Amino acid sequence: MIAKYLDIQPEIKVALAKNLAVVALESTIISHGMPYPQNKETALQVEAIIRAHGAIPATIAIIKGKLKIGLSLEEIDYLAKSGSKIIKASRRDLPYLLAQHSDGATTVASTMIAADLAGIRVFATGGIGGVHRGASDSFDISADLQELANTNVAVVCAGIKAILDLGLTLEYLETFGVPVLGFQTDELAAFYSRKSGFKVNYNMESPKAIAALLNTKWDLNLKGGVIIANPIPYDKELDFKIMDSAINQALKEEKKRGIKGKESTPFLLGKVKELTGGLSLEANIQLVYNNAKLASQIAVEFVKLA
Repeated sequence: MIAKYLDIQPEIKVALAKNLAVVALESTIISHGMPYPQNKETALQVEAIIRAHGAIPATIAIIKGKLKIGLSLEEIDYLAKSGSKIIKASRRDLPYLLAQHSDGATTVASTMIAADLAGIRVFATGGIGGVHRGASDSFDISADLQELANTNVAVVCAGIKAILDLGLTLEYLETFGVPVLGFQTDELAAFYSRKSGFKVNYNMESPKAIAALLNTKWDLNLKGGVIIANPIPYDKELDFKIMDSAINQALKEEKKRGIKGKESTPFLLGKVKELTGGLSLEANIQLVYNNAKLASQIAVEFVKLA
């Protein structure tokens, strides 16, 4: 039944059948996260990094009503050029887009769903969504968090997006039993910065150790994902105070314009980019590269345990 909604690229289908390492990638970062042509260049470079570290990339999107697991060069180019014309698709949007034979760019939540359906257990992205600042009034909480509570996919990211309320997001994750791991760090990565002021649950020293934890969690039938917070490299991070100031300015502008819901994150990231003279975009690209490398290493170790 589910198979009719999936279109798995032949290379990936063979890799999964042979228990080879595969890393899932989202497509919202292509259509909504960066301008053209940087979005296309970044997407292709991320795939190249994954291959260079022994895994096979599986960029995921909705194309003509199918959950595509692995995209062609033409499909990546189409998403990159179409940009925000492509619907940003989270869990709630999947039934509509598939039933209408439409296109969609997958978020963290919907990429996790598609990866799980295909049997892919490791996913690399930039940063996860979470509890928005001011959520006590707006109740604006990303669907990413509920997906992490329910879907067996490990998410390698540079922590929680810095535009969000990191403390409340961690509380939410704790409530639903989602482990937050730090790769070779005790401190939660804050997207553009290695500093956040918050602690991870466990400091994991190697991809092998992370793979062992994932295997143990799912062997015990403890449903849900795991966050692997991978700090941006030292030489690529941005000054915490400068970024915090830019984010606060962006939040004020967002409130003034009345921007809410799924438009919030793209607006805030775009505004922060403007306020930092493009530095935040370059940092975003570098942290995605870094996450792709670690995700590949974890995926390689994970398949050895199956």
